[in-house]
Amino acid sequence: MRKLIIIPAYNEESNIVKTVTAIQKNAKDFDYVIINDCSTDRTRQICEEKKYNIVNLPINLGIGGAVQTGYKYAMEHSYDVAVQVDGDGQHDPEFLNIMAEYLLDHELDMVIGSRFIEREGFQSSKLRRIGIIFFSKLIKILTRVEITDPTSGLRMVGKNVISLFAQDYPRDYPEPESVVAVIRRNMRVEEIPVVMKEREGGVSSISMKKSVYYMIKVTLAILIERIRKY
Repeated sequence: MRKLIIIPAYNEESNIVKTVTAIQKNAKDFDYVIINDCSTDRTRQICEEKKYNIVNLPINLGIGGAVQTGYKYAMEHSYDVAVQVDGDGQHDPEFLNIMAEYLLDHELDMVIGSRFIEREGFQSSKLRRIGIIFFSKLIKILTRVEITDPTSGLRMVGKNVISLFAQDYPRDYPEPESVVAVIRRNMRVEEIPVVMKEREGGVSSISMKKSVYYMIKVTLAILIERIRKY
């Protein structure tokens, strides 16, 4: 069973060493690949000096393009399981083996690490929690599947979803839309509780100014995904 950690990284010079060190310590059964999304800081230099496994994108693709590159890498290298771990220190690699066991034991296509099942650790900002609750209710209405943390980037998937995401993955704010895409294809998705940390640095893909655009864009994308024919 070959398992890959996809680490999308944009300007993570202050966190990337901590992230990789934590993975090497707590997720020894996993390989990893850092997708450097054309960082403008020392992220690339640090990774190359440390001889980390890194793919350097020639232009900035955004979070969706960076993560999809990771899934393409996973498919091309015949990985059975892939999981996204953000490079900003929010995701704890200690949960990865638990997630892998749950994914395989329950024969799932995707398992999401949710911070809202046991409500431990960093719970995100108040504004973002409002958006999370909205998307959770919207997904429940449209798919009849309850996802408590639809914006969680800590998602582990099997081969079927690796293949799907390598071919088709949302560009902007992809998490809620991609979850709906998996559910709509009658694939099995469940959540397990995890503890997340507050980001230690780097650049968030969602600023305060982009919040309104984010809500409208993702809502429309989810609605379109719901009526999309395959």
